[in-house]
Amino acid sequence: MADTLLLVLRKIALSVGEGALQRIGTEVVEAAPIITDFEHSMKHIHGELLIMQAFIGQVGGQRVGDKTFDAWLDQVRDVAHEVEDITDEYAYLTAQALENCSFFKRKFNQIKNLAAWQRLPIQINQVEARIQRLAEMRNRYGISVCELDRSNKLKNPNHLCMSDSAYLTDNSEIVGHVDEIGRLTEWLLEGKQDRTVISIFGMGGLGKTTIASSVYKNGKIRRTYDCHAWVTLSQTYQVEELLRDIINQLIDQRASMASGFMTMSRMRLVEVIHSYLQDKRYLIVLDDVWDKDAWLFLNHAFVRNNCGSKVLMTTRIKEVSALAVDSYVIELKTLTYAESWELFCKKAFHASQDTVCPENLRSSAEKIVAKCRGLPLAIVTIGSTLSYRELEEKEWTFFYNQLSWQLENNPELSWIANVLNLSLNDLPYYLRSCFLYCSLYPEDHKIKRKFIAKLWIAEGFVEERGDGTTMEEIAEYYLTELTRRSLLQVIERNTFGRAKTFLMHDLVREVTLIIAKKEKFGIAYSDAGIAQVPCEARRICIQKGGQRLSSVASLRLRSFILLDNEVPSSWIYDVLSRFRLLRVLCLRFADIEQVPSVVTELYNLRYLDFSHTKVKQIPASFKKLVNLQVLDLRFSYVEELPLEITMLTNLRHLHVSVINDLQERSLNCFSATKIPGDICQLNNLQALYTVAANKDLVLQLGNLTLIRSLGIMEVQQSFVAELWNSLTKMPNLSRLLIFASDLDEILSLKMLKPLPNLKFFWLAGNLEGGVLPSIFSKFDKLTQLKLDWSGLKKDPVISLSHMLNLVDLWLLGAYGGEQLTFCAGWFPKLNFLKLADMEHLNWIEIEDGTMMDLHHLELVGLRNLKAVPNGIKYIRSLNQMFLTDMSKGFVECLQGSDNHIVQHIPNIHIFDSSDSQAVNNFILLPYLAKKYGPGATKYAPTK
Repeated sequence: MADTLLLVLRKIALSVGEGALQRIGTEVVEAAPIITDFEHSMKHIHGELLIMQAFIGQVGGQRVGDKTFDAWLDQVRDVAHEVEDITDEYAYLTAQALENCSFFKRKFNQIKNLAAWQRLPIQINQVEARIQRLAEMRNRYGISVCELDRSNKLKNPNHLCMSDSAYLTDNSEIVGHVDEIGRLTEWLLEGKQDRTVISIFGMGGLGKTTIASSVYKNGKIRRTYDCHAWVTLSQTYQVEELLRDIINQLIDQRASMASGFMTMSRMRLVEVIHSYLQDKRYLIVLDDVWDKDAWLFLNHAFVRNNCGSKVLMTTRIKEVSALAVDSYVIELKTLTYAESWELFCKKAFHASQDTVCPENLRSSAEKIVAKCRGLPLAIVTIGSTLSYRELEEKEWTFFYNQLSWQLENNPELSWIANVLNLSLNDLPYYLRSCFLYCSLYPEDHKIKRKFIAKLWIAEGFVEERGDGTTMEEIAEYYLTELTRRSLLQVIERNTFGRAKTFLMHDLVREVTLIIAKKEKFGIAYSDAGIAQVPCEARRICIQKGGQRLSSVASLRLRSFILLDNEVPSSWIYDVLSRFRLLRVLCLRFADIEQVPSVVTELYNLRYLDFSHTKVKQIPASFKKLVNLQVLDLRFSYVEELPLEITMLTNLRHLHVSVINDLQERSLNCFSATKIPGDICQLNNLQALYTVAANKDLVLQLGNLTLIRSLGIMEVQQSFVAELWNSLTKMPNLSRLLIFASDLDEILSLKMLKPLPNLKFFWLAGNLEGGVLPSIFSKFDKLTQLKLDWSGLKKDPVISLSHMLNLVDLWLLGAYGGEQLTFCAGWFPKLNFLKLADMEHLNWIEIEDGTMMDLHHLELVGLRNLKAVPNGIKYIRSLNQMFLTDMSKGFVECLQGSDNHIVQHIPNIHIFDSSDSQAVNNFILLPYLAKKYGPGATKYAPTK
């Protein structure tokens, strides 16, 4: 709830701090008194909500499961949403009043919106009255700050039962994690004398407590230690009670009672434990540790006595697991499908002698197990619930189809939600809305770092800190935090080592979606029998079956994300007419050919995505979208932007590209998009792709000092010096794409100065003198390099061999010579190598000890290469090899006499580019899906 209030408070601060009356001037004379009163009233509401936010932050942790508090909290949330609606409506009316249009249209807008201006005071009065009633209700029902009951260690008694249940699990019931249990046992029995801290880390429900319990109760291990204790910390614990619990387990309870431990201070209790353990070999288990604070005093209690003592902790938080020394950390993963099936059958069919799934239930059972995605808690809980049901196919199919409802309403499955909700409830306010947003996407959806960061920023979830850190960097930090808390999983990293793609566990998503819907944060629509979207929903992600929605009636909608590419354009145009306060509009893959006219009336819009559509033209009326931060037109048909685009001074990311050659084997694989006019005012831009160059534009680029990613086409030597000069004014430039105007254009890089943060460089065009310039030796951080049609006369591999950080290398038509040589020790980090369309190349020398980490090799269109490079046999890391448009003789050698060279490579694919199905299956679809998301090929423009 605190996250909702924070977002509203931030919006109020912006609305009263912008001086709307001064900016509007005399254009809306009738609204002047309203604006003055509005700012005064909103400051008052701001103060009330600040106090409410502080109160909820202080009380909320004590009130989990309190129905009275929850009902009151729902009322607070409704008021916060009403205030947000008022501030967004105010921003909308202000932006419309500032619209630069004809006198008659301005007057028309004034008359049309006067009623809306006049409604604002009425709405504010209603909100103020509701806030007053909320304060009275709080007092009436005794919702106040109170001291936590010292006899209750945990704020959720159900969690105590879950922890106890995991502790009491019999070893015979454990499935999987054999290696982890073996490693733990080995560590606990080792003869190392120093006190050792060991941690088990992973998301809730993975079985951390169960595994810790299995080794803790192991007789051989227990006999190795003089004394032992097991304590559960959880999110709320009393320090003194925790210390007394440890003492009661270490010392005879009657003796501890007689010694007066019940009245001792915290520090005295620490001294007692420290003194008792002074000469003992001890084993202490700290279960469910949520932060490092507990360790500050426990570290002093657990004496370092060189007796071989061990402290084992379980946690969901990566920073806590780092307390373990010398890499004594076990990160638990989900079970394999085979292990999941075995565990499910043990629980669901325990009554049968052989615990085998009946054939009539196998289909439903397999779907249920797959849904659990290897999470032991879910498998055990659902399996146990189903064990009491009739073994009838209809009943099990119904249970699976209603699993989301079951998770929300079936008390027998409440353990799953309770365990997973603990992580959600522990999130700080600035992360909670971000995490809820992730749940709106389909199950198994790959969450892209750059994509989700832009959406969070557009929604206002990311706060600018003013210390030189960009909001994109802060959003990346948020993602890192969510992974450290085991709520998101990193499934892909880029060549720089940064997390690129994330995944949310299916059941975590289901539980989070329940909360998102309950709190009116947003809903995910997937054609699940719902015909109408509740009007309270503030965000919607339509995944499929969109046209079967009879109504999307939410006037409060802030995000509209359409992932269903089968809805007709008429439905899209109709449904968008109902929202005027949108901040995010994502129509990626939508079947539309023109921009819906209503879009240019969405004055609050921050994020607009028409990528992978058939949109051909952007109207001049886009100038009205003065708040727009992201405009994504990749894989569209837009070849020229209107002059008015340069008026959008809040733009941070402008992506536009028309694809001509999906295989990227020609100089004009992208069409250059023209931007007329002066771009100097777009000085908030961080990304600009891919635009046509001219002398004026490259000079103006020097004003865009925040640029980090730049793609520029049709570059000519006549203004190369100006381009290089502008690039040196971009200190954070990390991605650079430069294409020459044609193959006859000769580019000189002599004027280019070092670009210290460049990591990706794609250079297409003839280079002066046919040699790589010396500047390449200065690109120390470069991890990806693409050289196309460079006209090089000398072997470029020698010139690039100093690039020790290079991970991906493409040489496409770059070299006119006959031989390439890769010497031992070169390219130690190279993972991907593509050599293409070098017509004279007839020999590739690969020495033993080069490219020792290469996983992917592509040879394309090297028709003069007759023999398979013998050195490939030295690269044992190779996993994939793609051969496209290679000579018949080369293919015959590879499949015949030279087959021994490549027999260690598991995946070898051979095809011609004329075989469109093979190219799609092996090259284009995987590449486009990885880079741009599923469905990109379907809507990729072709000519």
